[in-house]
Amino acid sequence: MALRLNVIGIVVADMPRSLAFYRRLGLDVPEAEDKNPHVEHALPGGMKIAWDTVETIHSFDPGWAPPSGGARVALSFECDSPADVDRVHAELVAAGYASHKAPWDAFWGMRYAVVHDPDGNGVDLYAVLS
Repeated sequence: MALRLNVIGIVVADMPRSLAFYRRLGLDVPEAEDKNPHVEHALPGGMKIAWDTVETIHSFDPGWAPPSGGARVALSFECDSPADVDRVHAELVAAGYASHKAPWDAFWGMRYAVVHDPDGNGVDLYAVLS
């Protein structure tokens, strides 16, 4: 049996707010999806990203609770250039999203920044330094 990772799922407290964040990162999720308790979006290469409200999760797992402590998983979005890392980070912060780490030149050769989505998940922004 061959396993294939093909869906990344995110549990959200507020679907419209979460989808608005990911639209700012370039995902073309129709605004009509804001009212749905489960949303899936196809990504290039065959992967999908899905969002479920807390209520949806509770419908089949009544004891579910958000994890406590630090995050263990982050989503990473590649930007076209180091300047784009700075621009996207600044746009997200100006829109009211929390910055975890302002842009910096990482020792591994990338311009990097980390913001939190509305549910506190780490979202990395990066571009290879020339």
